Amino acid sequence: MEKNPQKVFEEVYAIIMDRKANPKEGSYTTYLFEKGIDKILKKLGEENAETIIAAKNPNPEEIKYEISDYLYHLMVLMADKGITWEDVTQELSQR
Repeated sequence: MEKNPQKVFEEVYAIIMDRKANPKEGSYTTYLFEKGIDKILKKLGEENAETIIAAKNPNPEEIKYEISDYLYHLMVLMADKGITWEDVTQELSQR
């Protein structure tokens, strides 16, 4: 199992981009792209709220789980808008 954060982000993003280009029946990612930006944003908002609530709770496993869900949905939004990790890291490096 890959542990390097950059590689994990790139691998998950690549799978998301593949689902966008090659929809797969039964895939949750495909479902999000088929439903469109409103569904993607709704899920991102839900996951953001769940992350905030988990951060207030004492269970570290819960916050890791919710952050992972949030990052996944954020990557779906990135893919939908054509934003890459390179775009994000370039922006961050300039701050």
